[in-house]
Amino acid sequence: AGTGKTHIATGLGIKACLEGYKVFFSTVPLLVNLPRETRSTKTLRTFENRFERYDLVIADELGYISFDKEGSELLFTHLSLRAGRKSTIITTNLSFERWEEIFKDPVMTAAMIDRLTHKSYIVNMNGNSYRLKETQRWLEEQDV
Repeated sequence: AGTGKTHIATGLGIKACLEGYKVFFSTVPLLVNLPRETRSTKTLRTFENRFERYDLVIADELGYISFDKEGSELLFTHLSLRAGRKSTIITTNLSFERWEEIFKDPVMTAAMIDRLTHKSYIVNMNGNSYRLKETQRWLEEQDV
């Protein structure tokens, strides 16, 4: 946490917007709830059509909240439809080995990882939290 994953993803999204690409940024929990809500209001196909038109989708914070079966299936469906056709950025603190903790289904997890990593760049961001460093520096300045 705090290594700059969201910051870099946001910067890439802004750059893509400036270059004329259509970009959608969402936290993963919201990205799971959007199709669920549109399904209940019978506008799921409209959401899917709009979602497919984005040149870049940024799904931030995968792994902070696990999903039920329906949520996992919705996320899998929408992200895997983009695989090999459109760009997707996913930020997470979890290694691939731990994704099954979120998706709860080993077959779906393996398929998701396979599709998302095909022709992809993986950027591992290990290091100390910049927020923690800032807090420690601030505390030192306060003589706490």
